[in-house]
Amino acid sequence: MAREIERKFLVAGDGWRANVVRSRAMAQAYIARGAHASVRVRIIDEALGRLTIKGRASGLARDEFEYDIPPEDARALIALRSGRLLAKRRYDVVEDGRLWEVDVFEGAFSGLVIAECELEREDEAVIRPGWLGREVTADPRYYNAALAAHGLPPSDQ
Repeated sequence: MAREIERKFLVAGDGWRANVVRSRAMAQAYIARGAHASVRVRIIDEALGRLTIKGRASGLARDEFEYDIPPEDARALIALRSGRLLAKRRYDVVEDGRLWEVDVFEGAFSGLVIAECELEREDEAVIRPGWLGREVTADPRYYNAALAAHGLPPSDQ
């Protein structure tokens, strides 16, 4: 079983752009969201489909299962979505030897920029780059599933 341990932050500046090593376009939607799990489908760069099941968070960790699927299957599943379609560009940024994923949201979520880093352990120290803003790891309003269901939190609209 896969376990995801991550921290999530709002982004407060553009300093991260100097350290981008890769980017890709993503469209994602949720086909199921419940108290214990969510089921997400993504299309990455119009060429790769991915189905992901995530368990409920416990601290910084949660179960995560990911499977590549044909892009045409991903498109068909997106048509079955519940809630909003999320469009974003994900940038891989390396800072102080750590990989950060910076999501720049588009469309109805334009202006929202969130950075995440994955950890090996929940107590792992993280050096926070100067371009990070407020930590939102424990704020479920910033989970992608919540954004798709409810839109932007009121303070960020």
